[in-house]
Amino acid sequence: MASAKSDHGGAPLSAKVVGSFAYLTIKDRMPTIITKVIDTIHRNKNKFFEEYGEDGIEAEKKAISLLSKLRNEVQTDKPVLELTDGLRDVDEWNQLLQRHQTVQGGKEAVSWFKSPWLYVECYMYRRIQEAIWLNPPINEFDVFNEGKTQSFFESQQAAIALCTYLETLKKDQDGLSKNQLFDHFIKLLQVSLWGNKCDLSISAGLQNSQKDSPIEALPNLKPLILVDDSHMVWAALTSSKSTPVSGRRVDIVLDNAGFELVTDLVLADFLVSSSLADEIHFHGKSFPWFVSDVTAKDFEWTIRQTMAANHKWMSKSGVQWRKYLKEGVWSYHDHPFWTQPQEFCDMAVDAPDLYAKLKGADLVLFKGDLNYRKLTGDRDWDFTVSFDTALRGFEPSALCSLRTLKANVQVGLQPGQGERLSSQEPNWMTSGKYGVIQFHMPHLE
Repeated sequence: MASAKSDHGGAPLSAKVVGSFAYLTIKDRMPTIITKVIDTIHRNKNKFFEEYGEDGIEAEKKAISLLSKLRNEVQTDKPVLELTDGLRDVDEWNQLLQRHQTVQGGKEAVSWFKSPWLYVECYMYRRIQEAIWLNPPINEFDVFNEGKTQSFFESQQAAIALCTYLETLKKDQDGLSKNQLFDHFIKLLQVSLWGNKCDLSISAGLQNSQKDSPIEALPNLKPLILVDDSHMVWAALTSSKSTPVSGRRVDIVLDNAGFELVTDLVLADFLVSSSLADEIHFHGKSFPWFVSDVTAKDFEWTIRQTMAANHKWMSKSGVQWRKYLKEGVWSYHDHPFWTQPQEFCDMAVDAPDLYAKLKGADLVLFKGDLNYRKLTGDRDWDFTVSFDTALRGFEPSALCSLRTLKANVQVGLQPGQGERLSSQEPNWMTSGKYGVIQFHMPHLE
């Protein structure tokens, strides 16, 4: 395991600062999410009984009991406990707990309000998984599935508009100049960025879907992109065309299911159909995570639903996506590291196999806020610190963060830009209103 780093950027964000976003998250948002999970399990009581009889009811009661205990631990700032469910990542989690205890000097227990926010927030979702996993026969139940499903269907009109745009593009593809191709790429990259607004963890599970045509909304949203490195992303993609032998690969580290996933799939389809990429690797979570994050089941379900849509272009897109998967042009991957709380600068040591895998990509797109927090170590950086500095050596490949701001960490701004925003809109870093497209190219050795 890598050591918990404390260089540059000050201490990791935590709930120690009363009134901070981390504090309000742990005090209010996290207990609300646990309460919603308890409610979801309780509402499915009859379904569990129909499927599993008395065993289902017993498992429901036990899971709720564990979750109620968890909620109490959060609310009363109890010490963080070791995991006991025997899943494949238990040792890593329990070693991480020891690591944090060592960093805190053994003076006080690692607890919810006194420890790094990134760590305890990730730990809460892992404990939710433990409460389900310890209680067969309901141990495969996705407590967040209802919200993800609802988000997909409520965003249907936006998804139809996007698939229609894609299919129209494909018809004209041969006649497109390089400049036109660039314009379409920029639009779909921005659509994928703003798809990240549809996040259910920031709203504590309240619906947050996309209703309007995403393409038509782009001109009004453009001024809200605080850092826009789109041209560099394009340059990285088009310059890698000089190595056609190995095939150009783009990796997309996914964030939310629902509409955001549709925007990612449309972007991936465009990259392949316009020969900007030959292969796409999608990276998702190995169990339900941060309310709306993509799992393998969500990924497969979304493609099935798109195929079955009662709209010509949407269903045509779904059929094409299934074909890409079948032919190996697209592939879905998960890894335990994505559902652990380490900063990405620790990946080379903590998950060398994953780091090596990402090195095989020509470009890695990191979607969303949690990935940004892990890229930058979730620290109290000055706004003007460069993205390169905040990455602290994490550079498996050319990488780009597509993120709408929902946590109070942001780097790479112009002098005075962050201060101006703070004076105009005190919650600009957490509202999801603003976005960034931030790029980093590895330093050549």
